[in-house]
Amino acid sequence: MPRWAFVVPAVAALLLLAGIALPMGTAIAIACASGLIGAVIAAVHHAEVVAHRVGEPFGTLVLAVAITVIEVGLILSMMLAGGPDKAALPRDTIFAAVMIICNGVVGVFLLLGGLRHHEQSFRIESANSGLAALIALATLSLVLPTFTTSSPGPTYTVPQLAFSGVASLALWAVYVFIQTVRHRDYFLPAGDASDESAHALPPSLGIAWASFALLLVSLVAVVGLAKVLSPTIEAAVAAAGAPKAVIGIAIALLVLLPETWAAVRAARANRLQTSINLALGSALASIGLTIPAVALASVLLDMPLVLGLEPKDMVLLMVTFLVGAITLGTGRTNMMQGAVHLVIFAAFLFLALVP
Repeated sequence: MPRWAFVVPAVAALLLLAGIALPMGTAIAIACASGLIGAVIAAVHHAEVVAHRVGEPFGTLVLAVAITVIEVGLILSMMLAGGPDKAALPRDTIFAAVMIICNGVVGVFLLLGGLRHHEQSFRIESANSGLAALIALATLSLVLPTFTTSSPGPTYTVPQLAFSGVASLALWAVYVFIQTVRHRDYFLPAGDASDESAHALPPSLGIAWASFALLLVSLVAVVGLAKVLSPTIEAAVAAAGAPKAVIGIAIALLVLLPETWAAVRAARANRLQTSINLALGSALASIGLTIPAVALASVLLDMPLVLGLEPKDMVLLMVTFLVGAITLGTGRTNMMQGAVHLVIFAAFLFLALVP
């Protein structure tokens, strides 16, 4: 294992402590941003080491679940600190994560993979399973609250919130069972001849455990530094006169950097199945784990929670799923599909700034 893979997570953790203990000035902000980028690179490296040891699809699952669990902690901590003003933060962050993953991440790795390999293939069975679950979860959690009548506004009553949380967690658990046990073959790369590590010896058990520990340190540093930088981001958003939803987008962009990098690297190595597993798994975990956690916190701590999307955002979500069904419906992709997803992502960013 290269020396930097040990050093960078430790330095990022120290920068996190410095960002917490010291007043946030320009120098500290630049140092924390640099540490965040370094932690992202280290997280992807260690995730790939673990993935090579345990094999697919467990490797992609480790990265997706680990970063989502920490993301949930970030959202909950900001909700507790911000009070009623942060009632819509989980909705904004989850919606931003879905749009970033399903359009930004997917668009980038399809475009770059298509430029390098012209056409790439993946298993339709895995993509269809993930997309169906994602559509159901997003509709139940982000769309239906706008249309229910038992509570005012785009909110759920306590029983409705409890049902949504249990259903989200159950559906995500079934997807993980299908991915790792019942139909694991659906999620294995169709062809990895161009993967440089495909025929390399797997790392030892000790190195794998060390990488797993350093992966957690790196992810904690990524999310922690994102939280440390969030006041600066909020101040910049307020100074620019942008809507508050932009804060959720910025947080999601920072937190999803490791998965984005890993997915792009896999696509360029002609392992599109790994990229698809990462994208759909991350989007499903973002909803399936976040909704139960924030629902439980909202009920136990009597915190307001706004989940329903605005009409503009529902249209963007519908277009995303419609185009996603076309993209994932043939088992083969090219750069044109990546360009379409990136245009939708650009529209999402533009309309967030200019609603």
